[in-house]
Amino acid sequence: MRKRFRWRALTAMGAALMLCGTLMTAGSGRAEAAVSCKVVYGKNDWGSGFTTNIEITNTGDAVNGWTLKYSYSGNQRLVSGWNGRWSQSGQEITVQNEAWNGSLASGARINVGAQFTYSGTNADPASFTLNGVRCNETAGPPTVALTSPAAGATFSLGGTVPLAADARAADGATISKVEFFNQDGELGEDATAPYTLNWQPRTAGNHSVYARATDSNGSTAESTPVGITVVQQASVVASPGTLTVAQGDTVTYGVRLSEQPSGNVVVRTARTSGNSGLSVTGGESLTFTPQNWSTAQQVEITAAATGTGEATFTSSATGFASAEVKVTQVDATTGTYVERFLDQYNKIKDPANGYFSPEGIPYHSVETFMVEAPDHGHETTSEAYSYLIWLEAMYGKVTQNWGPFNASWALMEKYMIPTREDQPTNSYYQPNSPATYAPEHPEPDDYPSQIDPSVPTGDDPIAGELKSAYGTDDIYGMHWLQDVDNVYGYGNTPGGGCEEGPDAEGPSYINTYQRGPQESVFETIPQPTCDRFAYGGPNGYLDLFIKDSSYARQWKFTNAPDADARAIQAAYWADVWAKEQGKGGEVAATVAKAGKLGDYLRYAFFDKYFKRIGDCYPASSCPGASGKASAHYLLSWYYAWGGSLDGSGGWAWRIGDGASHFGYQNPMAAYALVNNPAMAPKGATAKADWQASLTRQLQLYKWLQSAEGAIAGGVTNSWGGSYSTPPAGLPKFFGMAYDWQPVYHDPPSNNWFGFQVWSLQRVAELYNATGNADAKTILDKWVSWVLPHISADPATGEYRIPSTLRWSGQPDANWSSSTGMPPANTGLHVSVVDYTQDVGTTAALARTLTAYAARSGNAQARTAAKNLLDAMWKHQDTQGVSVPEPKSDYQRVNDPVYVPPGWSGRMPNGDPINSSSTFMSIRSFYEDDPDYERVWAYATGASSTVPVFRYHRFWAQADIAMAMADYGRLFEE
Repeated sequence: MRKRFRWRALTAMGAALMLCGTLMTAGSGRAEAAVSCKVVYGKNDWGSGFTTNIEITNTGDAVNGWTLKYSYSGNQRLVSGWNGRWSQSGQEITVQNEAWNGSLASGARINVGAQFTYSGTNADPASFTLNGVRCNETAGPPTVALTSPAAGATFSLGGTVPLAADARAADGATISKVEFFNQDGELGEDATAPYTLNWQPRTAGNHSVYARATDSNGSTAESTPVGITVVQQASVVASPGTLTVAQGDTVTYGVRLSEQPSGNVVVRTARTSGNSGLSVTGGESLTFTPQNWSTAQQVEITAAATGTGEATFTSSATGFASAEVKVTQVDATTGTYVERFLDQYNKIKDPANGYFSPEGIPYHSVETFMVEAPDHGHETTSEAYSYLIWLEAMYGKVTQNWGPFNASWALMEKYMIPTREDQPTNSYYQPNSPATYAPEHPEPDDYPSQIDPSVPTGDDPIAGELKSAYGTDDIYGMHWLQDVDNVYGYGNTPGGGCEEGPDAEGPSYINTYQRGPQESVFETIPQPTCDRFAYGGPNGYLDLFIKDSSYARQWKFTNAPDADARAIQAAYWADVWAKEQGKGGEVAATVAKAGKLGDYLRYAFFDKYFKRIGDCYPASSCPGASGKASAHYLLSWYYAWGGSLDGSGGWAWRIGDGASHFGYQNPMAAYALVNNPAMAPKGATAKADWQASLTRQLQLYKWLQSAEGAIAGGVTNSWGGSYSTPPAGLPKFFGMAYDWQPVYHDPPSNNWFGFQVWSLQRVAELYNATGNADAKTILDKWVSWVLPHISADPATGEYRIPSTLRWSGQPDANWSSSTGMPPANTGLHVSVVDYTQDVGTTAALARTLTAYAARSGNAQARTAAKNLLDAMWKHQDTQGVSVPEPKSDYQRVNDPVYVPPGWSGRMPNGDPINSSSTFMSIRSFYEDDPDYERVWAYATGASSTVPVFRYHRFWAQADIAMAMADYGRLFEE
């Protein structure tokens, strides 16, 4: 069983509109019901007159009172009508309901009729409207997906690229045409199924191709873009483009042609530059025929027993452009586990395996049907970017090649840190009035939440020093969620300044969670980070979350602090390892940016509304704080910032969070920011803040450690998200109440074992690097608890680790700086409910045990780590490491999504949002997913078979690679 619904972005609406300065009115009042209708027109014509029978079906929300309108093109004249109040003005006919038939439930059907006279022609009406909405539109737009070419494919300039698409119309419509496009415009179209086009590219380079379907009602839809490469001429294609090999070992790569030859072609491969210790030992000469030209054949490279370094191998053929592959030879003493790191790294980086978008952005998972924290596999998170940075830091350690590490940070900076165009009105931010209060509520149906400007808020103590240090009002922090392929169609593209939509190419910032701790991923309503009221309802999506008298177009971002901290942690190790190699200068600029990221990450240290820390209730009487009195110095669940889109009379806001989960803490990052001059933050009080945070984080672990050794949930400064009075007898940590399931409850946030290993790995790194005594104390007890719950057989590949935890009791006593020592916690207990083979969690556990064992000398911990790694390695596949995952929670894809009564709107693709919405109904793009049918059959009860997946999550596959490298560097070097 895997962690679900981990992220909680902005549960209190501070980021939903805000909430300081003047709100710009953009429409208000109750939204009307979503009208949709079908009309069937029939007549009995006798030459000079006729009667008509019109059947009206309400295919939208229930309506109370209706008006049907249509027009004739001739001289038809109304005589009389029935089942409605009929009238005529010129050629327009109006039918209004009678008192007895004005209410039409969703799906209800009614017949009306009338008698007319005419002369000449008597053509049927062309269109009908009900309450002003055109009838006989499709239930939704068409759907379309590219079936050819494959992502990452390579073709020749002047050759043929076979384009093909699967297009389907909604009920009541047909597909009129499918057009094919690349980034430069239309390539051609096909009006009949199967929809295909043979395209001959005119320019070489990277191309993004997609299809657009148009139905008989004029509605359109576009497919997810596919990235391909077009080379200047007929070419040899080699994949992967980079490889690593240990001294004395071999490695292979695939070679094929980009287009069909007229006869046999011989491809020869040779080393053309670089390390002479690498040589071709297989596939030096390969023959391709007109039949097998597109099937890859293997070239083998062997490394000498001595020497290291990179070489270039060139595969060439007469009449074809050559292909180059970079191969790096590494020291044989790196051993088995570092070789495994390189094998796994190369699988992740192989374009054919689908981990990355055309821009190079890591997807959350290779597979697209994915509902856990992101609600689609080809979304990504700041978490994934941070794992990419960490992976490339480890690659630099192993190969001494630091280019990929620097590139990974640059990629994150380009696509996941909002630009000035994305956060345009920060200059209006007032640190003495950071945001207006809106309470959180327990359930989604408690929303929208009423803002309350009467509740006091405090001062932001770091805004001024950040502006002074960096000369800008912009926030340097990652947003947490991105729709990489713009599947939803918001088109909030980084740097785009909010003026895009479904046609935008590239990644789009989005957000989901907004409505309290009980809102699971299956109950969320995705929304854009830049809400200009183009989609959703009259007020965009804002009035789903915040209740106010008016709404302003605005931008808003949410940061997941543990991801930023992980990127900082990785940059610290990159700096250490590069300096060990005499290459510190190669990473210095990137490492300095990690310090800047840490400077802004301090917003996670502060109460949401900058109120005082400790015994802060009720909201109306808990005062706002000044200075650092609002700082709890823990990594909270989020920080967020936003502002208006109106630059002439703008406003901006910032909030922290009072809820802190132990799983988010990163004492290794805190240590790095305090002790590594290369990444020192520039803020005047930043180093002192991070020193306080390092101490406070370790204190939190000790205070939350159960009698058995596992770490319990966390603390909050705002009970219930509304500064309510905590239950009597609840212990407190520096005045903040204990919460066994902080932030989210469906499922309880601390029941997932993954938080234990994610967080304790950082503690173990700190202990391994520094010998920190507090870290050792925490780990000694934790490792003693977890070891009996691990079993692993390297010979068979069978293994298991904890999955779901159960908690009882609470910490024995309050703890604050005045008491000094944590309680014994004899009344706080944990038990293991069930076990798992989850590969990402297993890798993180192995990394924790490895770091601990290397410093402490604990042989049992070292053996357990090695056995887990060896057993897990038995589950390799062509894309990485995977195990079967039954997804019984996918029965919830049919769950209702709460929408307030009377509220209606549309997603960018036309999916209606109303009180009848479900998870799937506002995500109809899933209907084209290859896994849709089996999931939907299970969710609707048509099948009792639980869908089983073999997922390749980016973070998990990266952690597997790094777990191997950790064991290798700590025990094999």
